[in-house]
Amino acid sequence: MKNLLLTAFAVFSLTFSSCKNDKKDDLEVKTVENMAAADMAVEDSKSLKFNDEVVGAIFIQYNDLKNALVDSDAEMASLEASNLMTALANKGVEENVLKAAQNIVEATDIDAQRVAFVGVTTGVEAMVAGTLDEGTIYKQYCPMAFDNKGASWLSSNVEIRNPYFGNKMLKCGRVEAEIK
Repeated sequence: MKNLLLTAFAVFSLTFSSCKNDKKDDLEVKTVENMAAADMAVEDSKSLKFNDEVVGAIFIQYNDLKNALVDSDAEMASLEASNLMTALANKGVEENVLKAAQNIVEATDIDAQRVAFVGVTTGVEAMVAGTLDEGTIYKQYCPMAFDNKGASWLSSNVEIRNPYFGNKMLKCGRVEAEIK
């Protein structure tokens, strides 16, 4: 019941945010939002079934990295990128995807990590295409990322949680495509 109330409160709170600069001073509200977003991501990831287990493991690690960027947690993003590199090495992926993940591991600045995340997203998107047996992966896009050049990311949840801006513009973006 408590989780239901927390989730309802988080959804209610998120309903009023948009692509504007949304500064919240209340740490408790941010914590509830992050917990609700993480709970939704875990549940949605469970509904995905891949015909290639290695690609499934890569996507789960990618999703964890994305969530760390959404939370604007550079230390956690570095750790998750390291875990992703291990999963990517098991697949034998292109060098540029591994290099992008390595850049996230080595960067201490969240903005530098977000720049490198673009390359990781491109590589993971190419891998997941055609490997999904059940569920939907959403390709999402923020037109304001990187001085209005725009950037995409993948999500197991239709709800927008922007890894390029985090809490500054959590819900800025749109679903651009569905991968089934």
